[in-house]
Amino acid sequence: MPLLCGGTTEAKDANEEVQKICDEMKALAEEKAGKKFDAFTAKSYKTQVVAGTNYFIKVHVGGEEFVHLRVYKMLPYAGEKLELHGIQTPKAHHDPIEYF
Repeated sequence: MPLLCGGTTEAKDANEEVQKICDEMKALAEEKAGKKFDAFTAKSYKTQVVAGTNYFIKVHVGGEEFVHLRVYKMLPYAGEKLELHGIQTPKAHHDPIEYF
């Protein structure tokens, strides 16, 4: 399926790069959710190219619980800074990653 301009990609299994993004966002995600997470393992993700890249990431946080993160990664010339733009909780393993 071709990528629509401004649309998200199909969900892909998380890789090392996506896990690194999650590692950097864990403290902010815990702060926004108002709780500490036992685990913080990226499972799958979608991306959206904008003036940078939005990452929509499904993260296992312990037990049967998951959260979805929306992380914005600025373009390289802007220093590749990461910003946590949103978190959805609680989520389950079967919940699809959607734009939010």
